[in-house]
Amino acid sequence: MDLRNKTVLITGASSGIGKAIARRMAAEKCNLILLSRRTQLLEELKSTLPENTYPPVIVKCDVSSKKEVAAAYEQIKAKTGKIDIAFLNAGVGRSVNIEKYNSDNATETFGANFFGIIFWVEQLLPDFLNRKEGLIVGVSSLADNRGFPGSGFYCASKAAVSVYLEGLRVELNPYNIKVITVKPGFVKTPMTDQNKFKMPFLMSADRAAGIIVDGIKKGKRIIQFPLPMVVLTRLAGLLPGSLYEWIASKTRR
Repeated sequence: MDLRNKTVLITGASSGIGKAIARRMAAEKCNLILLSRRTQLLEELKSTLPENTYPPVIVKCDVSSKKEVAAAYEQIKAKTGKIDIAFLNAGVGRSVNIEKYNSDNATETFGANFFGIIFWVEQLLPDFLNRKEGLIVGVSSLADNRGFPGSGFYCASKAAVSVYLEGLRVELNPYNIKVITVKPGFVKTPMTDQNKFKMPFLMSADRAAGIIVDGIKKGKRIIQFPLPMVVLTRLAGLLPGSLYEWIASKTRR
């Protein structure tokens, strides 16, 4: 896929993978629409990007709010006309201590990670279907296949994302609308910087963005990395429940 002059929307573009994707897409001569709750960080990012046909459009948006997403899309259409690629990346994740269990954490996690994608797809689909073209790239995680202790809300939200995108890919294929699922392992971001446990095969956000952009250009259905973590998570998924729970209980101590 030739990315030159494509208009690319990126949610969660103020840091981490989203920020790195913005830099990579700018290098590919894409026209960018950058979204985040923190527009000051987007302005700082904008000042470092190479000049393309159009300057990056910056829009403040909390993806967990359906009203904000709808308002943001109207604002974007007025400025750019259309979107070619939607990179739906915004997300949150934190370790939750069972002794401080609070359903508000689940609401926040699913709001950003899962509904943040659903709300944007709702806005994008009418135009994509009318044009019979478009690309939706949704960010899930390799943590989507089991319930890892302390990360139940996060794992559940990413499992929901993976299953949702799989079904959407099948539904939209006849309309020439492509759906890609991105499943990273551990990537160094402000979110993972909060983790207190060892993160195997941790990679930089820039390296992750390079793998993702390369996968988009090759037209992959699923982009998952790094390979050692892909293998480990697949093996974990094959373990009998009782054995997995025993191993997980040991790693939690």
